Formats: sequence, structure tokens, C-alpha cells
Amino acid sequence: MSPTDPAANHPAASNPGASDLDLAFSSDDDLAEELLNLAGPLADPLAGADLWHGRLSAWLDDLQADLPEALQSQAYSLGLQLVSDASIAALNQDWRSTSGPTDVLAFAAQDEDLEEPFPMPLPPQPDGHGQGDEPGEQDDDGDWGPAFGSLELGDIVISLDTAARQAQEHGHSLEQELLFLASHGLLHLLGWDHPDDASLAAMLARQEGLLAAARPPCA
Repeated sequence: MSPTDPAANHPAASNPGASDLDLAFSSDDDLAEELLNLAGPLADPLAGADLWHGRLSAWLDDLQADLPEALQSQAYSLGLQLVSDASIAALNQDWRSTSGPTDVLAFAAQDEDLEEPFPMPLPPQPDGHGQGDEPGEQDDDGDWGPAFGSLELGDIVISLDTAARQAQEHGHSLEQELLFLASHGLLHLLGWDHPDDASLAAMLARQEGLLAAARPPCA
């Protein structure tokens, strides 16, 4: 990752314990090696888990003041998966009855009228997932997770193929496009939507605020 890459310059990228987040990160085995190389550490199963944990934790901290009470929590859990066009097209058809690939899908587990914002602690899982010894510690599988129960937000699925095409169209790196799509997906998990131009503009402005904190200062 280059020194000017946004993921390398955010403090949370080097401080994975910034927030209590149980993150399940993965990238599909069938992704093209060329795209994986372009994506850099953000697509790496181990390094990517650390980087995404830091970034998503920082975003959740930043967004706390914007959230309805039902979505405010001391700990969260969510999934982030990088997949191929074929995989996301299948999900798009199954869940949205829409043919063809898209850039990002968000499967929200909560809604704004959730009655219990602080769920009861979860029992230990057989595979140890999300059961770090202390809040913000890594478990035996290398996943970042809090020691106590977390509010499940859902899953973000990003097509690496589509992200690469859009990065080229927009004239920026694949890593920047992945951060943009992940922030968009996270806002959807937290109840944001864009049924009209005004709401889309507001959502994109909030994304810009999240991403701007990661940019290096202008020379």
C-alpha cells in the first residue's frame, strides 16, 4: 500500500482496538489474481481484516451521533465480503429480482424501530468467532471482536470486478473505490437510503465526510 493510500493514513488503520467491532471479512477464492494485486492489502484475508476493522470501527465511531437510539450500541458485528461479478449477480437476482452484477449490496439486520438497542451478550460460539478475551482483541481465528454481545448490523457484499471497472472510469485507485463502496454499504446497514436525488446527495455527502478523514493533507 502506498504512503498516500487512504487506508494507510487513518489512525484507526494502525489502532484496530478503536471500537468494539466483531468483523467477519472474506474474499472469494475465484477472484482474479490481477484484481487482488490491484486491491492490495484490502483484499488480503489477514491484512485486510485488520485494515477493514480499523476503518469500519472509525466510521462507526464517527456516525454515532447520527444514529437513532435503536442503533446506538457499545459493540457491533457485521460481515464484509469481496466477491466476483458472477457471485454478486446471483445475489442480486435472488434478493432484488434484478439481473446482472452491481457494485455493492447491503443486507441490513436492523431497522430504525428496533426496540432493544443493547442486546443481551451472545453465548460463546463453537468456532470461537467474536470471542476475544478483551474488547477489541483478536480471537484465535484472527477476527476482531468484542468480548460481549454485539448489535448485528448485517452484511456488505462488494463486487471486486465491478469496483475495478468503476475505479478506472472515475480515475482513482481500486482501493479508493473499495473504501467508497464499503462506506456506502455501511450507511445502508445503518438505515440510510436514497429513494430520491435529495436523499442520495445527503448520503453521498455523509460518505464524503467519512472518507475525507482518511485523506492525507494537501501539499
